[in-house]
Amino acid sequence: MISESIDAIRRRMTLACRRAGRDPSDVTLVAVAKTFPVEAVREAVRAGAADIGENYVQELIGKRQQLAEAGVRWHFIGHLQSNKVKYIADWIHMIHAVDAEPLVREIDRRAAKARRTIDCLIEVNTTGEQSKFGVAPDDAVSLVKCCEAFGNVSIAGLMTIGPFLPDPEGSRPMFRRLCELKGEIAALGQANVTMRHLSMGMTGDFEVAIEEGSTLVRVGTAIFGSRKKPEHQERTP
Repeated sequence: MISESIDAIRRRMTLACRRAGRDPSDVTLVAVAKTFPVEAVREAVRAGAADIGENYVQELIGKRQQLAEAGVRWHFIGHLQSNKVKYIADWIHMIHAVDAEPLVREIDRRAAKARRTIDCLIEVNTTGEQSKFGVAPDDAVSLVKCCEAFGNVSIAGLMTIGPFLPDPEGSRPMFRRLCELKGEIAALGQANVTMRHLSMGMTGDFEVAIEEGSTLVRVGTAIFGSRKKPEHQERTP
């Protein structure tokens, strides 16, 4: 089932790329495995999903330990607390939801200690919903400029969560705004900013996100099925 679901999603991703005149190889599927067992993640990896997203540090660490041989690129996509950066700084592939200067400072400090540079995405709250994390679009440039002093952090792009609406077209203005912001920030020419990525699009709207420039789509339910409410209390976007 998981393998078939991944194949179906990849076909839809390819069609969305063709509609937008994009190369399908420019868009990466991040399989969001929060709350699902390690066996399900292993099946997804066997089906070619090398990028796995997790929202909770404790769950991420446990799965990584059990899948150490799998060559997974681990993405942290939830709201990351500064006091938990130390647990993932040595090996995390990318942190998707950076929304405050103190968090960037801690990531930089831990990355320097690990003698590496960590790719981070600035989370932008494009919907204006108070229930979501992220900086306001008007504040994104200021936050990126604050990051200039941190040499062990690479601002690799931006991330957002679209509105949860029945019609995926409702997400298009938010995704388009994020793409515009990407251009504005790239024009700064800041040394530690690459703006290679837009992390946007989930199960309900990833095709629209691809049409608007997404390079990382975060899909969970369409791969693993409906998820149960987590027992732990770590917060998610």
